Amino acid sequence: MIQEISFDTIRQYGNIELLAKQMVEGFITGLHKSPYHGFSVEFAEHNLYNPGESTRHIDWKVYARTDKLFTKRYEEETNLRAMIILDRSPSMYYPDKTYDKMAFSTLAAASLGYMLQKQRDAVGLCTFSDDIEEITPVKSTKTHIHQIFVKLQQMLEKPPTQKGTHIAKVLHQVAETIHKRSLVIIFSDMMGQMGNRDEMFAALQHLKHNNHEVLLFHVADHTTELQLEFPERPMVFVDVETGQKEKLRPSQIREKYKNTIQELYHDLNVKCGQYKIDYVEVDSKKDIDQVILPYLIKRTRMR
Repeated sequence: MIQEISFDTIRQYGNIELLAKQMVEGFITGLHKSPYHGFSVEFAEHNLYNPGESTRHIDWKVYARTDKLFTKRYEEETNLRAMIILDRSPSMYYPDKTYDKMAFSTLAAASLGYMLQKQRDAVGLCTFSDDIEEITPVKSTKTHIHQIFVKLQQMLEKPPTQKGTHIAKVLHQVAETIHKRSLVIIFSDMMGQMGNRDEMFAALQHLKHNNHEVLLFHVADHTTELQLEFPERPMVFVDVETGQKEKLRPSQIREKYKNTIQELYHDLNVKCGQYKIDYVEVDSKKDIDQVILPYLIKRTRMR
């Protein structure tokens, strides 16, 4: 498993598609060795055989390995529609050069998209900053998922110019335009909505009101963006979305800053709990499997 995710890591492996596929196979192998054996088989495009069904589609090779009966699934079968929504505002390209938050988000999005496509689920991609920048159709073909990989790769290679973030407006638009009862997967640092949380909460509630299942990955560099742990010397802090600069020592604002951030995280956690939204706090410095695997296992228990 890849221990550190950054733009340099992805360049080292060639591209997101290759790395995502490698990581997914690692996830599946790891789950196969875990107590959740059936999960890895399902991701190999099989369903558990139910007594009384036709034996025509039983995979006897899987039976020989697992001593369990599974039937093969086919390309035309689609379980759900998923839309991956990815924030590509300037704050997501922090820190400069390594782009840890965006590298983590694009690779996690690619991995989830690939796993969904392996299940014959349909996947789409929506990217945004101050507005929707691009939204793809929702399809389950291999050609389509490859095109999504290409778009995710381009997002890493071409950072945006200075823009703001308006996630609430985007979520309202998505709630109205995508297929009813879709799975909506959001990757964002939520930084652009700190001053108007009610609007953001209303947008999340709109998604749930339209019967979408929502999964929010709240991405941040926890050491610097949550704890404000920087060397204790005069530093210039720059708001990458507005260009505003402030020169000061971290200790001058650390306590007030941490209180503000903790309040945002607390409010998001509470609201997501009320709306029955899966809320996942993501430290972009963590191994990606530490974030994705617990979610996959949770979904396994729900199936």
